Amino acid sequence: MSIIYDLEHTTTYRYCNPVTFGEHRAIFLPSSGYGGRVLNYSLETNIPCKTRWMMDTLSNNVALLEFDQPAKELIVTYRVRGEHFGIPAIADFPLDPRADEIPVQYTPDEWNDLSSFIRPHTEDPEGRLAAWTKHFVAGDQDNTLDVLQRMMDSINTTLNYQAREAEGTQNPAETLRLQSGTCRDYAWLMIEALRRLGLACRFVSGYLYDSALDGGDVGMTGSGATHAWMQVYLPGAGWRAYDPTNRITAGFDLIRVAIARHPAQVIPLSGSWFGESDDYLGMDVNVSIRKLGNQPEFEATPSVPMVVPKEGR
Repeated sequence: MSIIYDLEHTTTYRYCNPVTFGEHRAIFLPSSGYGGRVLNYSLETNIPCKTRWMMDTLSNNVALLEFDQPAKELIVTYRVRGEHFGIPAIADFPLDPRADEIPVQYTPDEWNDLSSFIRPHTEDPEGRLAAWTKHFVAGDQDNTLDVLQRMMDSINTTLNYQAREAEGTQNPAETLRLQSGTCRDYAWLMIEALRRLGLACRFVSGYLYDSALDGGDVGMTGSGATHAWMQVYLPGAGWRAYDPTNRITAGFDLIRVAIARHPAQVIPLSGSWFGESDDYLGMDVNVSIRKLGNQPEFEATPSVPMVVPKEGR
């Protein structure tokens, strides 16, 4: 089964005086893959701009926006209609025996491909992150899937979700010190902790479907804006999703847009502006996702034996 959805993402920057804009970089359009496909999309701005599309080093879709006139307000609106095939449950993928326990044993080829996702990116001068990570593998607690589940559960239940307007992502040690963070902070904490256990992990930027915002009853944490989670590479299962903000590992709620080694590589919208320092008034982000319907499973047509005529003599 798959679902068809409509998504609208609007970002508004407000200024008290007209300012000029440098190039902006937008990462809104989901990359193609087995998890879904884009049926149609548009990218609009309230002031004229030149748009160029490119793919970055990880094959993420990037729009480069060039503006040629000043304004007191910049509004960027992205719309997409897509088909989402869902994320299969980890139980559907038997792990290779070398992935059953931590440390996972990657082959030389896997190591060459994954090394940049295994190497920790952030410093941990006080050892706060290392100490927190070690207690998940203390004693005989080294079953890989168990460690992943317990770490995701711990982040979800012991930290306080705290949305903030400030851009950027906290250092994982700072998230542990504050005992709070956003979805990006939660994902980044889990990534950097697992990298210290030798696992290949990557940051995922995307969207979160919340039925409560579409006429349903179930509410999600962090909906109504862009969302972030992480993926870990497990031999035999490939890249598996873990969303510590909502404890999601499968289903149709996570819509992937882009992947990265670290969060700064996939900021949904970034750029520069030129004016007085006190001209900036603020930013608003609004994301809505509406489920249009389900697509049934593809039914293969029964094969018909092919009759091959014999060659004449």
